[in-house]
Amino acid sequence: MANLKKAYKSIVSDDFPDEMTISFGDQRLRYHKRTWTIATKDGEERRGLRYGENPGQQAALYELIDGNLQLGECRFIDPQRGLVSSLDESMLLQFGKHPGKINLTDVDSALNILKYLMEQPAAAVMKHNNPSGVAQAGSSGAAVECAFMADRLAAMGGCVAVNRPLDKAGAEFLATNFIEVVVAPGFEEGVIDRLGEAKNLRIIEVPRIDRLAEYRRMRFVDFKSLIDGGIIVQQSLASTIEKPEDFIPAQVKSKKRSAACERTPTADEYADLIFGWNVELGITSNSVIFVKDGTTVAIGTGEQDRVGCAEIAVQKAYTKHADRLCFERCGMPYNDLVLAIEKGADRQTERDEIDLETAQNRGGLVGSRMISDGFFPFRDGVDVGIRQGITAVAQPGGSIRDAEVIQACNEADPQVAMVFTGQRAFRH
Repeated sequence: MANLKKAYKSIVSDDFPDEMTISFGDQRLRYHKRTWTIATKDGEERRGLRYGENPGQQAALYELIDGNLQLGECRFIDPQRGLVSSLDESMLLQFGKHPGKINLTDVDSALNILKYLMEQPAAAVMKHNNPSGVAQAGSSGAAVECAFMADRLAAMGGCVAVNRPLDKAGAEFLATNFIEVVVAPGFEEGVIDRLGEAKNLRIIEVPRIDRLAEYRRMRFVDFKSLIDGGIIVQQSLASTIEKPEDFIPAQVKSKKRSAACERTPTADEYADLIFGWNVELGITSNSVIFVKDGTTVAIGTGEQDRVGCAEIAVQKAYTKHADRLCFERCGMPYNDLVLAIEKGADRQTERDEIDLETAQNRGGLVGSRMISDGFFPFRDGVDVGIRQGITAVAQPGGSIRDAEVIQACNEADPQVAMVFTGQRAFRH
């Protein structure tokens, strides 16, 4: 165990070259490896990433510094627009533990979500490149608290990114919770000092975050390496949903069966559906999420079947809701309360009250909106949400059983609104 703890702290030297060139036919993209000057026992030295996804794995971060790639009608992102890949010592306000691959890909994944949510303050809390919670609110601090408390358990040890300068309220909240990384376009006076009390915390300022909206339609080349040394390349995905008019009415007409959703979303539902769809683009598929009032309520991700995603999201909603109630009332996680009771503590009444309220609130899902990154192949997936009291659904559409899924919404009491995105959002 002692050796493993040491491995987590050790910086692995890498043998990757300082520069890398990738050719696309006669077009070339040139990249430069990013390193930082860090303090050591013997003074200072230049080092790159701490390690890859695990201790002992060599890794390197490269920034695009030259080349303007255009393939067909798609012009990919140009140099001098770096975000994570452009981090230098001036932006690493507090190193904490030297950053590794996952720390920076978490930041990148957060920015990939926040680039669609720039109209108002928003925060994304990331764990293993997936959000545990995302929220929009009236201030950066409020957004941070809402996103964190959407899944307090998963958020522990996560990466928190905001699209506005972090305010004192947000800093005070984060200072009382365990996080690994905090990222913002700036920090109000006194915030760095408060956050800096956690010496292992990495505090990163990315000035270009305030221009994230410009990245909404910028394409990048997405690489997937195969175990045989081969590579699959694709264009990055960009959201086509910016306003209510971008959705497609949920209707289908064929020789065998026709159906049309009888209720259209309200303005508030449309706002949540747009928010939820843009969060979906940053989640590993298969995924189904529930959102309410600009905050994620539950995220079901990485499953092989769509109904399973929905069921896991519901289960998580109940679990996280009970934990939040317990933490707010008893000052401890729900699982600690259960353990205390098992050890003889006379607190069963508290647990029963929390369980009852969680059941009555259906895990906070009543009145939420359901968003799926792929179509529902059967109505069972959307039925899962309807049973929990959702009011609206957004999904790509295109299933041979779309009529059945629409019928489920029409049969719901009260009726549920549904719209199609006309776009799938798989992310692997």
